[in-house]
Amino acid sequence: MASPLTIGFDLDMTLIDSRPGIAATYRALSASTGCFIDADAAVGRLGPPLDEELARWFPADRIAAAGDEFRALYPTHAIAACPLLPGAASAVDLVRARGGRVVVITGKYEPNARRHLDHLGVTVDALVGWCWAEQKTAALAEHGVRVYVGDHPADMAAAAACPGTLGVGVTTGGWPAADLRAAGATAVLTDLTELAPWLTGDVYEETRITHR
Repeated sequence: MASPLTIGFDLDMTLIDSRPGIAATYRALSASTGCFIDADAAVGRLGPPLDEELARWFPADRIAAAGDEFRALYPTHAIAACPLLPGAASAVDLVRARGGRVVVITGKYEPNARRHLDHLGVTVDALVGWCWAEQKTAALAEHGVRVYVGDHPADMAAAAACPGTLGVGVTTGGWPAADLRAAGATAVLTDLTELAPWLTGDVYEETRITHR
C-alpha cells in the first residue's frame, strides 16, 4: 500500500479570498496609527511577508509595532470577511475522502490562519504559518507534501525546490499562468474546481497517490 497522499495548500487567494479582510485590517491600522496605507494597492501584492508591505508605509523603527497591531486587529476585521474560493471545500474534502492528508502552508500568522480555517469549517491535518520562499520548501519536505497548490510564483518556486513535490498553480491570485509555469508549476488551474479532474488524470498515477 502506498503512503497516504499529502497535498499542501497555500491559504490566501488559494483556499480563501482574503482581500476583503486584509483591506479592512489595513484601513483599521491606518486609522489607528494615523499613517496612510493604500489598502487596495496593498491587497494587490498579497504573498510576501507582512513586514515587506508595511515597509512601504512605515519607517523602519515602526514596522515591528505596526505588524503587531495589524495581527491584533486582524481577527475583528478579517475573519468573517473572507470567504472560501470556488472549489476550495470540495478540494480539501476530495483529498481526505481518498485517505490523503491536507497541510496548509502559508505566510500568514499561524493563529490567524487557524481562525480562518475554524470559521470556515475546513479541517486540515497540519497548519504551518509564517512561511515564505525557502521556509515553504523546508515545510513541504518536513510534511512529505507531494503536491503543493498555490497562487503565487514563489509558491511554485518553493515546490520546485523540494525534491518529489509537484507545484500546481491556481490563477485566483491574479498571477498569469505563464508566470506560474515559469516559476516551476507542473500544472496551472483556473481555480480549485479543476483540481479533481487533474488528480484523476495521468498525474494521479504518476505521483502514486492511490492506495494499493
